Order: sequence, then structure tokens, then C-alpha cells
Amino acid sequence: MFAFLSPLKPTQQALAVTLRLWRVTEATRLTAPDLRRFSFGSRVGVGPLDVPSRRFCSRRATTDGLLFRQMFESESSTYTYLLADAETKDAVLIDPVLETIDRDLKLINELGLNLTVAVNTHCHADHITSTGLMKKRVVGLKSAISKFSGASADIHLSEGDKISFGKHYLTVRDTPGHTDGCMTLVSNDQRMAFTGDALLIRGCGRTDFQQGCPKRLYESVHQKIFTLPEHCLIYPAHDYTGRMVSTVGEERMFNPRLTKSLEEFVKIMNNLNLPKPAKIDISVPANLVCGLHEV
Repeated sequence: MFAFLSPLKPTQQALAVTLRLWRVTEATRLTAPDLRRFSFGSRVGVGPLDVPSRRFCSRRATTDGLLFRQMFESESSTYTYLLADAETKDAVLIDPVLETIDRDLKLINELGLNLTVAVNTHCHADHITSTGLMKKRVVGLKSAISKFSGASADIHLSEGDKISFGKHYLTVRDTPGHTDGCMTLVSNDQRMAFTGDALLIRGCGRTDFQQGCPKRLYESVHQKIFTLPEHCLIYPAHDYTGRMVSTVGEERMFNPRLTKSLEEFVKIMNNLNLPKPAKIDISVPANLVCGLHEV
């Protein structure tokens, strides 16, 4: 259906590639404004979709024995990702949130999975991770985070490290700039990248608190994420407008901040003038101790 992309304009090509890639995954439970903002605006004439408000979403990849679910926590607009080897049932959980620990563990039990690692892409400032409490409820579970985060965990990760589950694995790419300890997790086939707050859909993480640095963030995204294949699916830690997934190719073309020059990007980030996250004074201390602060 999409074999003849070359005659199309760049924006149309990106849309076609995105639609083709979305066929790789299937929605298994959607009560979301799924893809409400999945559009490129008037340039290609695709408008917002008329769908109900999102509370929870779940997606499953059908690629080569990989079970994949994308789940949403509405208060902090955080995505949690569950990946598992369909044969061995070994599983990894990315960016779990304290408020949704029961939901996540219920799904893991229903699917008969063996959760081996719960990993945070960075030390979050807008919610408390559930990794510490989850370790108390799942025998043998290990917590993981970047060694540059300053946070306690069973496993401290850095560039090139791998998180294995069955025949699959995620490779760590250090992507500091939002915080010193930000990392992107890339699937072994480079079809998916879990970018945390470094790269969001048509945006990026803030650089005005914790150890934020706009120059480092710009370099991280351009050197570690934009160098991935253009069809690689981007799964961020947050989205605030109902968007669920992007691609490297889309963000290279349409990201309103990261398509700018370094100088322009730094100026934009230094002039956002946003209020600090409401829970930063609670979340950061808690997440530095694996989410067990006063839990």
C-alpha cells in the first residue's frame, strides 16, 4: 500500500510511513483520546480524531515474539511500558508509577509474566516511582536506573549496557540534558526507543530544574536518538495531549524545538518560564531512594 513513497512530498511521506508502522502494533484496550493530536496540521490536511477522553491504554507489539503494552497514568500523564518475551515470559517494566502499581501487577499476573527488572529512564520530578514498593511484592525483582542519576537501585546502568529478557534486550543510550541521569532504551532490532523525558512527541523535557542543560539535551537527542533509523518508533515517558507514539523520522522533521539550530534551541529552553512541577519537592527525594520515601 505504501510502496510508492518517493513521488510524495516530505510531509506526506512521513504520514505514510507512520501509518504503515502503526500496523505493526494493535490496540488491545483503548479508552483514550487516542491520537487526538496524531496529525500534521493543515500541511497535509489531517485533523484531530474525535475519540473519548483517555484513562488507560494498552498496546501489544506483534513483532517476533515480543509482548508489548503501553499504559497511561492520568495525573502525571506518564506512560509505563511493559515488554516481555512471549516464549520465556521474562518481562521488563519501564517507568512504573506508584499510583498504578496494582494495575500493573494485575496485568503482569494475568499474562503469566516473570517480571525481572523495573527500570526508570531518569529520576522523575512529577511522580513517585513504584519500583521500590514493587520489589517488596515481586520476588526477585531488580530495580534499575542510570548510574549518573544519583539514585539508589539494584542495577546502575550506563552507555551500552543491556537489559535482557528472554531473547530480547534493551540497549542503554545515555541522553542527559533534562537531568544528568536520563537514558534512552533502544530495542535490539532498533524498532522502538523509550526516550523518557529527553525526547517527547513534538517536544522535549525541560532544562530549568534538577541538572538541566539545554546544550547537553540538544546534543543527546541529535547524537543518540536522531541517529536511529527513521522508522524507529519513539515512546516517551509523557504526553499531555493524547499522542501515544512518534517516529525518529517525524521528530527530525516536525519537532518545533529540536529542528532548530543549537543556538535557537538554547534560547527557547532558557525562556520557557514555566512553573516548577507541583510534586517536585516530594517526588525527587522519594525517587532518589527507589520510591520508598515515606511509603
